[in-house]
Amino acid sequence: MKVAVIGTGYVGITTAASLGEMGHQIMGVDIDEEKIKKLQSGILPIYEPGVEPLIQDLMRQGRIQFTTDLREAVCFADIIFIAVGTPSLPNGQADLAYVESAAAGIGKCMDCYKVIVNKSTVPIGTAERVKKIITSEVNKRDQFIKFDVVSNPEFLQEGKALQDARWPDRIILGCASENAKNLMNKLYQGVQAPKYFTSPKNAEMIKYASNAFLATKISFMNEMARLCDTLEVDVTEVAQGMGMDKRIGPYFLQAGIGYGGSCFPKDVAALYSMGQQAHLEMPILREAQKVNQTQCDWFVEKMKGIVNLEGKNIALLGLSFKPETDDIREAPSIKLIDLFLRNGAKISAYDPKAMKPIQNIFPQITMAEDCYQVFDGADIVVLCTEWKQFQKLDWMRAKRMMRGNYLFDGRNALSAKELTAIGFHYWGVAKKT
Repeated sequence: MKVAVIGTGYVGITTAASLGEMGHQIMGVDIDEEKIKKLQSGILPIYEPGVEPLIQDLMRQGRIQFTTDLREAVCFADIIFIAVGTPSLPNGQADLAYVESAAAGIGKCMDCYKVIVNKSTVPIGTAERVKKIITSEVNKRDQFIKFDVVSNPEFLQEGKALQDARWPDRIILGCASENAKNLMNKLYQGVQAPKYFTSPKNAEMIKYASNAFLATKISFMNEMARLCDTLEVDVTEVAQGMGMDKRIGPYFLQAGIGYGGSCFPKDVAALYSMGQQAHLEMPILREAQKVNQTQCDWFVEKMKGIVNLEGKNIALLGLSFKPETDDIREAPSIKLIDLFLRNGAKISAYDPKAMKPIQNIFPQITMAEDCYQVFDGADIVVLCTEWKQFQKLDWMRAKRMMRGNYLFDGRNALSAKELTAIGFHYWGVAKKT
């Protein structure tokens, strides 16, 4: 099948690559000329493991191409994915400007039946909104063209997006017609995953409810960590015991310094805003947000209770919001750096992929050239992002380079026993030392 993907960010480019790998003909389109130039040269404008070599392979096979010409993409495709950003507005609502612009562009140049697929995370009723916009633009041309709008939300985790696209847990398809259902079935026929067909509105809510539930799970464990820390209980063992219950499961029970990224903070805020618009208070979502927003504050206050931060050199390990991505949107590192600077500390940081964007925000901090230089003269080490290479460091070498020996594990990813034996004063998030 011929597929156009509007938007070449994390979701769009991974969707394009995975559909191309299935054997479909893909055309990616974006208004960002620099981004398209890079993609036409086989260079990914973001970091996502495995995607760049796959794009290059698909280009060699002639199965994927990129353009800034929306008309070309719309005329090319049988199915058109909208995978543009839906950032938060100041009131927490999702900004649909890019979605609406894409819909209007489709309506202006669509010349025959198409299936338009909302891949972006969008508020309830957006499929209907997209249909109205496209219809309006088609009517302005005094034409009558049949089309369908499908809601097919993504459940990709940055850092493992390609893996999630290849082997999804489920495929949610909000279809309002049999024709659209048949085409989407054909599109995904090579994917071994259960397909759940429902209405577009239900599909839109499934995405928000799923992300909000996972975010709430994380905040619940962080709240438990605060209590466990006070009562001298090891939250990592509590989480392990909880996760053995099949009704709960072991995932998203890791206490730490909070969630970040482009999905959880934005989607919880948007869902809470929907509740307010419907005159529902949504107290669970409100508290989940509150715990997450204050987790870094709690973490730094615990640090200050152990060591004075004034004048100290802090080695900060990890800047991206999670491992295997260069994304710093809502990253806990941003708040930690701000808090450390306010408390008079000096910061040297290292991240395999995310140093440049953080340096643009905090030009006063030092970026290390490698993961050992960051320890030079440090009084305190803070693990912020649990990249695998940090977990495999030669910690004896790191300690020899330091001036002090305090280590704060913000992700409970390191071995307390090993580090304590080396001579570190180790502290994890409600973790036994």
